[in-house]
Amino acid sequence: MSRRCMVTGKGVMSGNNVSHAKNRTRRKFLPNVQDTSVYSEILNRNVKIRVTAAGLRTIDHNGGLDKWLMSIAPTKMDIKLRPIRKQVEQALAEKTAAKK
Repeated sequence: MSRRCMVTGKGVMSGNNVSHAKNRTRRKFLPNVQDTSVYSEILNRNVKIRVTAAGLRTIDHNGGLDKWLMSIAPTKMDIKLRPIRKQVEQALAEKTAAKK
């Protein structure tokens, strides 16, 4: 599994450890990626995603998983989230058809 956030796209970065004597050795900066479940109100179930703490804040700031999925273009989101977006779109279409 890759160390990449499905929401923000944050991944592993590289840099240097710099000692007091200015000796440089290569190191990795790992993102705080967590396997978590986020609740989808439209689908009425939890969706498993790999997301950073910043990604969770982004979802929360946009009003939940469903609103975030609908606000971002499918070409800009992670490939694994695209089927979930389609399911949300279908569920929204069914709800609007049921109201008419």
